Amino acid sequence: MTRPSLLILSFSPIASDARVLKQVRLFADRYDVTTCGYGPAPEGVVRHLQVPDEAVYWRKDPLALLTFRHRTVLARNAAIAAARHLLAGLSFDVVLADDVDAVPLALEVAPRLASGRAAVHADLHEYAPAQNEEVLRWRIFVAPYVRWLLRRFVTQAASVTTVAPGIAEAYRREHDLDASVVVNAAPYVEREPGPVGDPLRLVHTGAGLRGRRLEIMIDAVRLTRADVTLDLVLTPNDPEYVAELRTQAASVPGVTVHDPVPYAEVNRILARHDVGVFVLPPVNRNYANALPNKLFDFVQARLGIIVGPGPEMARLVREHGLGAVASANTAEALAAALDAVTPDDVARWKAASHAAARALSAEEQSGAWARAVDAIAAAPR
Repeated sequence: MTRPSLLILSFSPIASDARVLKQVRLFADRYDVTTCGYGPAPEGVVRHLQVPDEAVYWRKDPLALLTFRHRTVLARNAAIAAARHLLAGLSFDVVLADDVDAVPLALEVAPRLASGRAAVHADLHEYAPAQNEEVLRWRIFVAPYVRWLLRRFVTQAASVTTVAPGIAEAYRREHDLDASVVVNAAPYVEREPGPVGDPLRLVHTGAGLRGRRLEIMIDAVRLTRADVTLDLVLTPNDPEYVAELRTQAASVPGVTVHDPVPYAEVNRILARHDVGVFVLPPVNRNYANALPNKLFDFVQARLGIIVGPGPEMARLVREHGLGAVASANTAEALAAALDAVTPDDVARWKAASHAAARALSAEEQSGAWARAVDAIAAAPR
């Protein structure tokens, strides 16, 4: 029996993009999956179309942006042009477009359904109009273009998902888009919680971005009376900033900034620790409503978790008894939270992560993707 064909279109290095890889793994057993994006082919696909690295998706024609000629911005985007060339002559039953920039091209290559919608599922990873809203020029010139993409293109998709309930609500309230939620859960790992260390071993993994204020966690270790170590495993998104963090860490005993590791190695590295930490000042709406993949990585490594008071992260931690919520996104508040932790607390948190690991796994949390894509594949044309 012929399997339906699915294009997963993402302007990211798909083989190392955790969220997109989950989509590939979810559908590869039931669909003939073609991927189109940067970098090498991920495992499990029947075809990969590699967008050249020099065709940068986020680089937009500045004059067209400044004069609000949004069609020209789209027409001159090098990544879309390169992907369009790679996709010429190909057809698919369903297209899964990752993030707002991929949706216009997805509509071009997807068939139309009898409903009038396109056979496209749009997975909007974040709240796109607020991606860099802390930057004035972005708010003035780029945000209107993103809102245009949502109005003109995303509304034509058959279905939409995003990463957190608060972001889904913003899409409903501000753009009349009915988005389901697929959190950035990690694949289930069969693992037992490890013993609590002495000193307590803290860990943070993720992007080395200045806007995340990662120095707060280093300062908290300097301030706390608790006996702790902190390992920061960071990707060099901003190499100058990561270098600054290394210099700061060198002055605080027990703090080390490590080079990144492949995603397949993350669980093993995390499991050497006791507590995953993340405080994130809400400099934009995406940060304010963040529910990042690292929290789910911490669960699969059977760690306790300490986070700042962001509503989505705090809700997850409290609902499952996974750890503690600091009173503010500051070094002082995180240090106070660390001062209050006992080994018995951490043992209890690790056990709670173990109890929740199956329910919070990618296998259990990806149902909205499966339902949406299967519905599009089955819909009359």
